[in-house]
Amino acid sequence: MTIEFSGADVTIEDIAAIARDDQEVAASSTVRGRLLTARRILEEAAAAGQQIYGMNTGLGANLKTAVTGDFEAFQLTLIRGRGMAVGEPLKRDATRAVLATRIATLAVGGSGISLEAFEALLAMLNARVHPVMPSLGSIGAGDLVVLSAMARSLVGEGEAEFLGKLHPAKEALRLAGLSPARLLPKDGISLINASALSVGTGALFLFDAERIFDAQRKAASLTFEALSGNPLILSPGIQSARPATGQAEEAACLLSALEGSTLFETTTALQDPLSLRCLAPIHGSLATALSAARATVETELNAASDNPVVLIDEKRVLSSGNFHTPSLALAFETLGLAVAQAASASAGRFIQLTGSARNGLPRYLSPTGGPSAGFVPLQKTVAALMADIRHKANPVILDFLTVSEGVEDHATQSALAVRKFGKMLDLWRLVIACELLAAAQAVDLRPHHRCGRETAKTHSFVRILSPFVEEDRPLGEDVAAVADQLLRV
Repeated sequence: MTIEFSGADVTIEDIAAIARDDQEVAASSTVRGRLLTARRILEEAAAAGQQIYGMNTGLGANLKTAVTGDFEAFQLTLIRGRGMAVGEPLKRDATRAVLATRIATLAVGGSGISLEAFEALLAMLNARVHPVMPSLGSIGAGDLVVLSAMARSLVGEGEAEFLGKLHPAKEALRLAGLSPARLLPKDGISLINASALSVGTGALFLFDAERIFDAQRKAASLTFEALSGNPLILSPGIQSARPATGQAEEAACLLSALEGSTLFETTTALQDPLSLRCLAPIHGSLATALSAARATVETELNAASDNPVVLIDEKRVLSSGNFHTPSLALAFETLGLAVAQAASASAGRFIQLTGSARNGLPRYLSPTGGPSAGFVPLQKTVAALMADIRHKANPVILDFLTVSEGVEDHATQSALAVRKFGKMLDLWRLVIACELLAAAQAVDLRPHHRCGRETAKTHSFVRILSPFVEEDRPLGEDVAAVADQLLRV
């Protein structure tokens, strides 16, 4: 299947499919017409003597320096002079996500990029030539320093991966049947002056986060069974009494998972611990944050985030701040806090399950008792995971320095906000895996209890990967096995 970019309606699912399933990308016929029109407007403005940032002027502190002589050579100098990124290269899927994101945003038509350069970038993605892109260097005021590696590979400089092997970029292009691109005036800045790193990797992390959240829902509902939670707390009337966004939907989701459980037939506790009793508000706030982040990312995927920007309807070229992404950074900072809050509730339920005897469960969930450690040593692991999650949830949006001789005196740190959120996801999965293991063990220690329709499936999922704990054994491998499969639940 080919995914067609039209300058609108690109989703995070599209980016994930391109990044991880190697889906090919095509541009609609309207995109080509739009790019040709924007290019004509750009060239006419330049020919009329207009100063156009990055085309006939320098960048940043060199804004007032006119470019004279060979304008095409300046574009090569421009992308080479921004190749300052350092650190581990982006992974293959992240690299593809970045390329796909820049193609999607170029298709909107605000850059004035030449049709030849646009089609060269599209061909490089479809040929699976992946630039080696060091990951560190963006402060969220555009991702120029990182994206320069993409632009340099397009013209045959730097390194690129092709068919699993690293090559000089020129050789990788040759092996793929491609030639280095020629950059016309402004093509260089059109390629790199964007937030494709933040947006592309953010799309992938959101795609995963939504699926991990679904795993947390499953873990929480299984813990409801394990702790003999009171399902009346999920009643629709309670949610409508406080109509917070997402709360009613999350309560309904949990109720559906518990359908058929003996919890509805027995006497349960009047009030459960807050990590269980307040599940609907906790999950509702996370669902709201996820929805807001998705809306923000998909706005960026379909936006002309260029400086300068070609306004086709107005037939003029203006400097802009559209590359700046404070809303993206804020969305991921908020989402990180929401995930940390949900993860802490998962950790709280794990402690309830594995501590001193509660609701008829044996101490430490050990069927043998005595000196058996059962699940209690795993509490330390959960505490360590939560400390790391809390650390990564600390906001960074205000951490920036004034650079470029005061021209760039504000930054969003969106790339860092997205990156630390991505690292949080692996930790979150491990916390959920710990809860799932403990909940499945507790359910098995209630021989007369019948799980609901969906919670029974969740229990079976855990037991396929991890057998009942009869005697003390190392559970770290079980946690890793369950966490590894959570995106496949």
